[in-house]
Amino acid sequence: MARRKHNAAVKRKLIAKGNNNVKMDRNADLKSYAGKEIRANRKYKDTVFRMLFSDRRNLLSLYNAINETSYTDAAQLELPISESVPSKDLVYMGMKNDLAFIVDMGLFLYEHQSTYNPNMPLRDLFYISGEYQKLVNHKSLYSSALQKIPAPNFIVFYNGTEREEDYWINYLSESYENLSGEPNLELKVLTLNINEGHNRELMEQCQSLREYAQYVAKVREYARESDLDTAVEQAVDDCIQNGVLAEFLRKHKSEVIAMSIFEYDKEEEERKLREAEYEAGYNSGKQDGYNSGKQDGYNSGKQDGYNSGKQDGYNSGKQDGFTEGKCEIIHLMFDAGESLEKIAQYTGYKVEELKNLLKK
Repeated sequence: MARRKHNAAVKRKLIAKGNNNVKMDRNADLKSYAGKEIRANRKYKDTVFRMLFSDRRNLLSLYNAINETSYTDAAQLELPISESVPSKDLVYMGMKNDLAFIVDMGLFLYEHQSTYNPNMPLRDLFYISGEYQKLVNHKSLYSSALQKIPAPNFIVFYNGTEREEDYWINYLSESYENLSGEPNLELKVLTLNINEGHNRELMEQCQSLREYAQYVAKVREYARESDLDTAVEQAVDDCIQNGVLAEFLRKHKSEVIAMSIFEYDKEEEERKLREAEYEAGYNSGKQDGYNSGKQDGYNSGKQDGYNSGKQDGYNSGKQDGFTEGKCEIIHLMFDAGESLEKIAQYTGYKVEELKNLLKK
């Protein structure tokens, strides 16, 4: 199914369309969502990205940069979680490595990924379904009144090394088999490349995101020259010294180092796994191709051999038939009294060859 291409002026509005003109008042509907308590799930490993943007000020700055808004009151971000749980321990809405919040009657799901994952729309479908169940009073589903829910918006912040585009969109319908016409259920996920050098306009609008990209680039730079533990520590010290995420890194230095080592190790393991899967697939395909080619070659060779043999047989039979006919003529000429010299002149045989033929 054909997909629309979007220009730079609208690419960051793809997910949050229509939200900018809504006031930030906490109306009754918004309060009803905020009142739903969702317990924090601590079984997941945290990431530097999520820890950095768990700070409401940084999260609001990121939201403003993406939606081209200029809100200043970070308290107006409605986080549908228990405020009694320290932010550093939260896994928002029970989702791994995610940031989720309600603003302008929109429910925004931000996720950080260091590896490309085409299944994000399907994952987000599961996530959002579960969260809507928590936000909605089930009894109201059976009433005659329309139940309102916040509009979902899905954004992935990608800083892997596999893809170079500034952004792309994945659609749930890409997972459908035998899709005919427009899908009856669609979900789109916008992915923004947040590696250093990408989405410069977005980076200029959000200092925290820009400096996070610089920190990641430093870790990778030092990791090429030394062991991972040393590289991460060097990157943290370098950034603090140069004013890159300085306050955040000073405050959470030991945690950031531990998280970064875990993240980088995880990224390397996933890369190795993908390489192993590719190698296994390549070898399997190579063997299948060899077997198929061998069979095709056998069949083709068999046919070529048949054709060649048929032609050789024809030529050989033709020659034998010609020789037999020539011998019969020689016998007839000799029986008619022609001399061997005369027969030799007509047939091209030598006299001695004619004598041998006439003896047969």
